[in-house]
Amino acid sequence: MADRLRAYRVKRDLDRTPEPAGGDGGGRPAESGGRFVIQEHHASHLHWDLRLEREGALASWALPKGVPGHPDENRLAVRTEDHPLEYLSFEGEIPKGSYGAGTMHVWDRGDYECEKFRDDEVIVTLKGERVGGRYALFQTRGKNWMIHRMDPPADPTAEPMPETVAPMLAKLGPLPADDDAFGYEIKWDGVRVVAHVDAGHVTLTGRNGTDFTPRYPEVRGLGDALGSRRLILDGEVVALDGQGRPSFERLQSRMHLASPSAVKRRARDIPVTYIVFDLLWLEGHSTLALPYRERRRLLAGLELVGPAWRAPAHREGEGRALLDASKQQDLEGIVAKRLDSPYEPGRRSAAWIKVKNHAAQDVVVGGYTPGEGGRARSLGALCVGVQEDGRLKYAGKVGTGFTQHTLGTVLSELHSLEREDSPFDGRQPPRDTRFVEPRLVARVEFREWTRAGTLRAPAFKGLRDDVDPADVVRET
Repeated sequence: MADRLRAYRVKRDLDRTPEPAGGDGGGRPAESGGRFVIQEHHASHLHWDLRLEREGALASWALPKGVPGHPDENRLAVRTEDHPLEYLSFEGEIPKGSYGAGTMHVWDRGDYECEKFRDDEVIVTLKGERVGGRYALFQTRGKNWMIHRMDPPADPTAEPMPETVAPMLAKLGPLPADDDAFGYEIKWDGVRVVAHVDAGHVTLTGRNGTDFTPRYPEVRGLGDALGSRRLILDGEVVALDGQGRPSFERLQSRMHLASPSAVKRRARDIPVTYIVFDLLWLEGHSTLALPYRERRRLLAGLELVGPAWRAPAHREGEGRALLDASKQQDLEGIVAKRLDSPYEPGRRSAAWIKVKNHAAQDVVVGGYTPGEGGRARSLGALCVGVQEDGRLKYAGKVGTGFTQHTLGTVLSELHSLEREDSPFDGRQPPRDTRFVEPRLVARVEFREWTRAGTLRAPAFKGLRDDVDPADVVRET
């Protein structure tokens, strides 16, 4: 019999790695089954390795997303070289520079019964400490296989992870009178992001469905930290200043980068943090119907603290004290959330109330006026509006708050969107306005709304591409 471990040994320097060398890999056929192990492998990418004892060696597959727990979820399985039997109990650190470098530990082990074992298809029943049931592995192309659970889910109430969950939104208002019925959180001045964490893999999605995963690579480490866990989180990506306060202006430098190399460079200078404040789905079960207080309890149990993510505690009652503290620290404000409220995807609900220290508003850019003096070659002011009954209503000009960098970024975007006619309905901006397609959303701070329905003393805070222009309405 040919040495089944030859490929295994060729790929490794067995004088450097603690991995076992093994014997000749020979042995009698095991028609009825044998032992198995699943190892969690923190290599360049977190994955799991399934190994089945077979004819004196371990037939092996790398599972990028682990073992499926539901028959509706087929997952990739990559056939790898056979491993020695000693790998059934191997745990340790494979040194940097070696094949498969990283930390490996046993995630599950047990016995299996073999129903079919062919070169292109394997059907087994696993009997482990964590995994049990009938599974099929079948080849699709080359080394790529799929693993499929043939039995019903071990948890009959489990459901597949939903592909999307629209974030719940808050209404603007004062502190609630029934203080004890609410929990309170800091209002984070960042970009709203729903995170799908699926067995080591993280996908970040904005309010308008934009995939933000490539933009904030430091948050991907959350998947590695959670291992095989599967959950959906709600939160905001923020950039903190030197005093640890969120800065939307600082985040601007991370929001409009096109290339991975540019993202990598800026991430060193301006790292981001994912602030998690809600748990929407956990291990096969939706948590949307649970009251906020219970979702918060489950979230705290996950102990999400890492280099680029955290889940700050909320406060039950005493909203005035938290609002005063946020004002002293020059933060945007707080959010009050009813302790008994469910999560309502995509709905702006009175169960969540944002209480602000500074008046701020998202606006749609519908045009701009030319600059004068020192800004003669740039823009003078943005002409902005908000949606009202499906029509864009003019809300004034924004001419302050720009830096040289943001002026260049905004002007570049505007030039590509110019059009002849006005996108505004009813009242119009000044005659010298150059109109643009209403596709850009900007964040502004302002003093108050005038009786005429325009912003008084607005200042530009930044562009945001996580909000659909059709969703921008007056908040007060």
